[in-house]
Amino acid sequence: MLSPQGSVIALSSASATVFSLGIVFLGYWGITEPSGWTGIDRFIAGIALLGFAFLGLVPWMATSPVEPDASDAKIRVARRMFVAGVGFIWLAIVVAVVI
Repeated sequence: MLSPQGSVIALSSASATVFSLGIVFLGYWGITEPSGWTGIDRFIAGIALLGFAFLGLVPWMATSPVEPDASDAKIRVARRMFVAGVGFIWLAIVVAVVI
């Protein structure tokens, strides 16, 4: 089954939006503070960077070429990467707020 028309554009813009919200979180959280980082700070930044990696690869995966008669397998992978990226960003936010 093919994806609806415009799904690549929607997926790419959604990943860019969540990416920018994650950057705002890191700026507000204090990634540029002069004090040294603790282990939990490194853990939170690592989770967030993993989410950024997934979100940054979404447009690349969604627009990668496929066979003309093939299904939309790359879009499905891009959707999963988007969900994983959003999950990691939210996990980083929740861990930062709770701890």
